[in-house]
Amino acid sequence: MSDTTTTSLLDAITVPAAEGRAIPDAATGETMGHAPVHDVEHLNRAVAAARAAQPAWAALGHAERSAILHRTADEIDAHAEELARIIAQEQGKPLNGPGARFEAGGCAAWIRNAADTALDPEVVFEAPGTRSELHYGPLGVVGAIGPWNWPAMIAIWQIAPALRMGNTVVSKPSEYTPLSVLAVAELMNRHLPEGVLTVVSGGRDVGEGIAAHPDIDKVMFTGSTKTGRAIVKSSAGNLARLTLEMGGNDPGIILPGTDVKAIAENLFWGVFINTGQTCAALKRLYVHDSQYEEVVRTLADMAASMPMGPGLDESSVLGPLSTKQQFDIVSSLVEDARSRGARIVTGGEAAPELGPHFYRATVVADIDDGARLVDEEQFGPAIPVIRYTDVDDAVARANASDQGLGASVWGSDVAEAVAVAQRIEAGTVWINQHGTLNPDVPFGGVKGSGYGMEFGREGLKAVSAPKVITV
Repeated sequence: MSDTTTTSLLDAITVPAAEGRAIPDAATGETMGHAPVHDVEHLNRAVAAARAAQPAWAALGHAERSAILHRTADEIDAHAEELARIIAQEQGKPLNGPGARFEAGGCAAWIRNAADTALDPEVVFEAPGTRSELHYGPLGVVGAIGPWNWPAMIAIWQIAPALRMGNTVVSKPSEYTPLSVLAVAELMNRHLPEGVLTVVSGGRDVGEGIAAHPDIDKVMFTGSTKTGRAIVKSSAGNLARLTLEMGGNDPGIILPGTDVKAIAENLFWGVFINTGQTCAALKRLYVHDSQYEEVVRTLADMAASMPMGPGLDESSVLGPLSTKQQFDIVSSLVEDARSRGARIVTGGEAAPELGPHFYRATVVADIDDGARLVDEEQFGPAIPVIRYTDVDDAVARANASDQGLGASVWGSDVAEAVAVAQRIEAGTVWINQHGTLNPDVPFGGVKGSGYGMEFGREGLKAVSAPKVITV
């Protein structure tokens, strides 16, 4: 264990350049540190250690495990600024607003929620002379595979409930953002028993190894649908339980008569949180013809005025795309829209004066279904705004995607909005907001966005082995 009194958090998790892989600052491209390079052999050792540590961890009981988790949350709070700066550099999100400090604070909040959520035995049947109870115990070893967009917080969404229920965890972060997850684990492991939580900082071979490993009982994955399908195939041999959150092309529908000024701020952040790099961000917006231009202009004005810059700049509100790959995807989708005659109201171009992966916040109008920017998940700061005249048609178009993570309905008549929400095929439908998550409220997708629930009681059940005891 590192000397926590003299060593910075970044120094505690990085390795010498000769032994590791350079991790760039997302805004500048300059090396911020070196991550260890782990392979399948490291994974096998981690799983063996997790398997050995699991019985004793489970035997501590819920109260003691929860107390330890609270201490890990306190540790994260004590180093929240250091953690936030690592996230801001590595992933690119600004420190302020719904950014890196928000993510660091969210890690501690989600740990405490998992520690405090009750999951008592349920009486499912009772009659004279007999009673059946549903109990929940640990599964064993959980393999957690995380993404690069909210690396620390999504890792905690996987780790915290698994540990709370008595499982041990082997976590594999994205190759693009390993330092954020290594930092969270470093802080937590100052209080956890050895072997209970291990981060394996490897590549695709490690992810494939987790999915197929005979000693892993549960796989939790957040990432692309393509990779999720591969995990399903790989897990067939060991029959590991799965929770898959595979992103989405989230639609929003603005109903006629909506007070646009009242929803403007929530609408903007529903689209542009983390510079659009959020699974449950609003990705395509359907607006009634009667208010189309007002919505387009409102969004465009806000997008053009939001300060964009490096994550460590205190004045930044929007940051860069995390990787060149994602920058190229966003650029390609916007150029395709332009070639189809769509109207680029604001943005639509790189901002090279800010750094290599900056793309200006973009609002695209006069575009329709069939354009790549509408049909494909852009995962960046570019929103297509699609005109409609009939609500039934808007619902049908919203449901046409093979993904179904989140959706939103916007309107001044909440009852009408809820009625429309009932018809949308998505795991979560928000009213007059989009992408807001609550650790007490279950979250998960349908269709190509995956299956299984996270958060709250349902999230604890997802990392548990149910057992019926009939007396």
